[in-house]
Amino acid sequence: MKEMRDGTTPPDTAGLRLSKVKTTAAGIPAAVSSLNHGIRKMGLTKTVRTLLMVNQKEGFDCPGCAWPDPEHRTSFEFCENGAKAVADEAMKAKVNASFFQKHPISDLLEQSDFWLNSQGRIAQPMIRKSGSNHYQPIDWDDAFDLISEHIQTMNHPERGVYYTSGRTSNEAAFLYQALVRALGSNNMPDCSNMCHESSGKALTQTIGIGKGTVHLDDFNHADLILVIGQNPGTNHPRMLTALRDAKKKGAKIISINPLPETGLQRFKHPQDYMNADFQTTQLADIFVPVRIGGDAALLKGIMKILLESGTLDRSFIDTKTIGFDKFRESLENHTWDQIVHDSGIERAIIEEIASYCDESNATIACWAMGLTQHRNGVAVIQEVVNLLLLGGHIGRKGAGVCPVRGHSNVQGDRTVGIWEAPSESFIEKLEEGLNFSIPRKHGYDVVHAIHAMEQGNVDVFISMGGNFLSATPDTRRTASGLRNVGLTVQISTKLNRSHLITGKTAIILPVLGRTEIDIQESGEQFVTVENSMGVVHRSKGNTKPVSINLISEPFLVAQLGVRLCPDVLPWREYMRNYDNIRDLMERSLHGFDDYNHRVRAPNGFLLPNPPRDSCEFDTDSGKASFTVHSLPDVKVESNHFVLMTIRSHDQYNTTIYGLHDRYRGVHGNRRIVFMNALDMSERNLKTRDIVHMKSHFNGTIRESNNWIVVPYEIPRGNLAAYFPEANELVPLESTAHISNTPTSKWIEVSLSTSEASILEEE
Repeated sequence: MKEMRDGTTPPDTAGLRLSKVKTTAAGIPAAVSSLNHGIRKMGLTKTVRTLLMVNQKEGFDCPGCAWPDPEHRTSFEFCENGAKAVADEAMKAKVNASFFQKHPISDLLEQSDFWLNSQGRIAQPMIRKSGSNHYQPIDWDDAFDLISEHIQTMNHPERGVYYTSGRTSNEAAFLYQALVRALGSNNMPDCSNMCHESSGKALTQTIGIGKGTVHLDDFNHADLILVIGQNPGTNHPRMLTALRDAKKKGAKIISINPLPETGLQRFKHPQDYMNADFQTTQLADIFVPVRIGGDAALLKGIMKILLESGTLDRSFIDTKTIGFDKFRESLENHTWDQIVHDSGIERAIIEEIASYCDESNATIACWAMGLTQHRNGVAVIQEVVNLLLLGGHIGRKGAGVCPVRGHSNVQGDRTVGIWEAPSESFIEKLEEGLNFSIPRKHGYDVVHAIHAMEQGNVDVFISMGGNFLSATPDTRRTASGLRNVGLTVQISTKLNRSHLITGKTAIILPVLGRTEIDIQESGEQFVTVENSMGVVHRSKGNTKPVSINLISEPFLVAQLGVRLCPDVLPWREYMRNYDNIRDLMERSLHGFDDYNHRVRAPNGFLLPNPPRDSCEFDTDSGKASFTVHSLPDVKVESNHFVLMTIRSHDQYNTTIYGLHDRYRGVHGNRRIVFMNALDMSERNLKTRDIVHMKSHFNGTIRESNNWIVVPYEIPRGNLAAYFPEANELVPLESTAHISNTPTSKWIEVSLSTSEASILEEE
């Protein structure tokens, strides 16, 4: 059977077109792009009707990101990427029995991720039997029975792994974790393990809660906003509106990132044109092109200056924190030569940043994967906390920490129990509500799950959403591990590469999307989600399901519960009415009192957050902690580079909507490596030359060939490439200390060239 055995994305042979890098984000091009995606995939009438319900109080939560909704909403509470996500979900259901009869899996493996996603919604349950090159239909009951049989015949509960994507609702995620724990396992890896796990670990240790401490309204009262290792223009476009409003109220904004990102240069809200407002807003007052991995050195430099000549909030430090003296002493061990070298930023610039920090009475620090996906991911986030603690910027209006989540409910899933390493207090409350014993042994996170698959220790792998193969590091090894599994199950809406690299037997279960009406025995249902700032609110679909064969995720999990552990919980009641699920959640989770009533409020409700609410810290000492860390080793071998993976603009996580990275001026081809022009010149490389990359880690080399070089404004010695294509270069064993997050932002690579042909401009 013809098959791409390694699971990587196939070579991209499309023509490359380069245009000027954009200097303004959003505006008319964003509005046009939103409409084009909608009309092409939904038609005009459905586009208008659907987009007017995105992020509305009686509508559905946008699956595009977890940015919170304003209290006073307009009719257009969506961004370009949200419109793309909604249009993508509304495609016709064409991935059915006839599709798989026409397309053997070996042929599908040769197609791009963009092509796979463009084929439409999955229309019916499918099964790939062992040894077959085709999927074929399977009845829902037969699928549930087969899955249950595989789970029941496992020798031990730990031989099952249950993955979750952050688009899963609170209700589905809670039932899912209850089922898995009833089976005797905590093997619940999730997308958090690969993104903000470092944030959760860093914040829990220092301020007693693994979440941010700001409201959306705090942006209106901030003096200074630090945006570190984040590209909101592409990944969280609605955040630009909050930054624009903060800017108009006088806030200063500092962007710290290896690449200049258009969204933090100038911004134009498309709605402003309706009010005859044609002005753009400059967002960042300073752009700081820090070297990849140099954020910790930069932060230490800022704090050295503040300790020597800045204004500290001594009252806050003395009454609300511990560890300040050791922290202060530790900074003396770091020289300016080391700080400037490691960060790539001159001392004068660091002093200017420090002056902004010193003058601010209310500072918000935002970050994303540019900080979390490093070996020192936890430590560098704790340096951010150190900086805020110096000025007392926790529990103060207009100030606090703001890890910006990607998936729309990644925070909610963790809150309701998708957690491979739950705390004892969480377990005790869960046992109180569920009324059965919860296993204490910590389960597999993503990296440990892949290792277990490699070693033949996994019999069943179930993925609730997401694209596990393409989201994870070390693609070839992940693919090899998945093929060792007896049964893999994908609970999905759209076709992706994880449906093609499977266990010996594979099942696809298609479910309702966020936009679709969910009717159960008691009537129309809604689900709930939690945004990046701890607000839990409703989400209710308003469009007709694209196929009569789709079921909801809560209904699906309950069906498995009926078969696997019928006496543990009244699963059929949860299928009938989701209020019953929420009643169970109220009894089982801290902060969910009067859940069904409070979540029906127009804006939902805010979960407790002691640092934010009362400047109290649930740590052993009852205080926030200054922490001491060494600087990471940022040296690489001579003639090697540091590569980081990034998204394109027409992309949401591993979902590829199109082939345009409009802001960076790259179109038609995704196998791009961005490189400093001087580095190119030294190696006699020209634009569109083909290079091959090898990553180096602990003596092991991973190869990835045929990348097109594009010059870009990036620090010397640094490279950037799109994921999931570049994930094959991320070593499975290279992870952040404590959080075990793959280091997708720090990959040591070497380059080589060949006589391969150069792709010409279209």
